[in-house]
Amino acid sequence: MDQIQHKYIVLTYKLFTKQDGKEEMAEEATEQRPFSFLTGFGMALDAFEEKVKDLNEGEEFSFSLTPEQAYGNYEEAHVINIDKSVFTINNHFDHEHIFKGAIVPLQNEDGNHFLGKVLDINDEKIKMDLNHPLAGQELTFKGKIMEAREATKEEVEGFIKHIEQHHCGCGCEDCDHDCDHDHEHGDSCGCGCGHL
Repeated sequence: MDQIQHKYIVLTYKLFTKQDGKEEMAEEATEQRPFSFLTGFGMALDAFEEKVKDLNEGEEFSFSLTPEQAYGNYEEAHVINIDKSVFTINNHFDHEHIFKGAIVPLQNEDGNHFLGKVLDINDEKIKMDLNHPLAGQELTFKGKIMEAREATKEEVEGFIKHIEQHHCGCGCEDCDHDCDHDHEHGDSCGCGCGHL
């Protein structure tokens, strides 16, 4: 049986969204801090990976993804109320991290990590938006491939070891709040694994 060949890709990009008909830059991966990933592991959006995986070093790209190809449509059902007690540490509410507008790392009962945005706080509940910040938006990526080659066995094994330890390759493994709401997008974090 043939083994899956994973590619190691390093690229720069500017991510644009459309606001009132105008393009606005939402995110950038620079030459100093490029986005690097292994194909075939869900580290990038499927449609993004499909667009760049066959490009060669030095090639430039520009393409758009629909909301369905990117982070899905905005779903009101993903705006939920969570008991304030979830964010209590040593009988004290976590005012330092939980405030209106805060982006909070959460974990559901299956151990999946994701981010929520605090919309409102009352005496008993926290109103939290679990939609990805870019949900419902068409995304345009413009960038350049810095490196594209077959991944080494060591790189693949190292990445598998990393995700086994941290569940997510994007730095949201320091989540410290448990949320028992079942987030339909699994461990999409909105950083760089679903950085894209």
